[in-house]
Amino acid sequence: MRPLRDCPRDRLGRLRGVLADIDDTLTSDGRLRADAYSAMEQIQSAGLMLVPITGRPAGWCDHIARMWPVDAVVGENGAFWFRYDHRSRQMHRHFVHTPDERRVHAARLREIAEEVLREVPRARIAADQLYREADLAIDFCEDIPRLTEGEIDRIVEVMRARGLTVKVSSIHVNGWFGTYDKLTTTCELLGATLGFPQSRLRDEFCFIGDSPNDEPMFAFFDSTIGVANIRDFSGRMHHLPRYVTDGRGGTGFAEFAARLIGAVSRAENLP
Repeated sequence: MRPLRDCPRDRLGRLRGVLADIDDTLTSDGRLRADAYSAMEQIQSAGLMLVPITGRPAGWCDHIARMWPVDAVVGENGAFWFRYDHRSRQMHRHFVHTPDERRVHAARLREIAEEVLREVPRARIAADQLYREADLAIDFCEDIPRLTEGEIDRIVEVMRARGLTVKVSSIHVNGWFGTYDKLTTTCELLGATLGFPQSRLRDEFCFIGDSPNDEPMFAFFDSTIGVANIRDFSGRMHHLPRYVTDGRGGTGFAEFAARLIGAVSRAENLP
C-alpha cells in the first residue's frame, strides 16, 4: 500500500464515481462526523456518483438512501441495493433472493446464531440484527469488549461449517446463504441498472474501505484506497488497496475526497 499522495492525479481525474464502505471508513469511532458528511456532499457537488457499499442492514440502508447525499446504497454485503428517486419520491429496491427464500434463510440463520453463541459465549448478536433481511451479524467489538482473534476465527469456522458465506468487517462477522458479495451486487447496480458499461467500471469507479469484507472490491477496481485503519486488518487480508490515507476513518475519507475533488477540478480546467 502506497501513500494516497502517490496516486496519480490523472487517474483520479477521470473517475465517474466513488464507492465507499461505511463503518470505520465514513465513520470515526462509530459516528458519522461533519468532515466525512461534508466530504460526501462535496463529491456529489463535483458531479461524481457516490454509493456506500456496506454490511449494514436493510433498515439502515432505507434511511441512508433517502437522507444521505448518495445516489444508491448496497447493503448487507451485497444482499440488495436501494436507490431513492427524489423527483418521483419513490424507493427502488432490488434483492438477490426472493421474499420466500429470505424467510427460509432467516429461520436457518437463527439456528446458526444459537450455535455460535454456544461455541463463543462472549460473542453477541449484533444490535442491528432486527433490521436485517438476509444475513446474520455477530458482534465482536461494536457494543461488547473486543473478542480475541481466536474467538473471531471460531465464529467464522462455525458459520462456514453450516454452509454460510462469511466475511469479517471491522465490527461484525457476517454470514449469509448464497455466493453474492459486495462486488457482484455493485456491478449489477452500476451496469444493468444505472447503465455504466461493465468494461469501464474498473477504471471509472474507485473504492475506499477498511476491512476484510472489502477485499472483493479491492481486488477488482483499478483505483482502491484504504483509510489508515486498514493496517489493523492487513494480516487477515489477501487483497489490499493500492493506496492508503494518513487519517483513520472519516478523517481519512475526507482526506481522500479533498484530493479527488482537486484532481477532478484540474481535469475539467485542462484544454
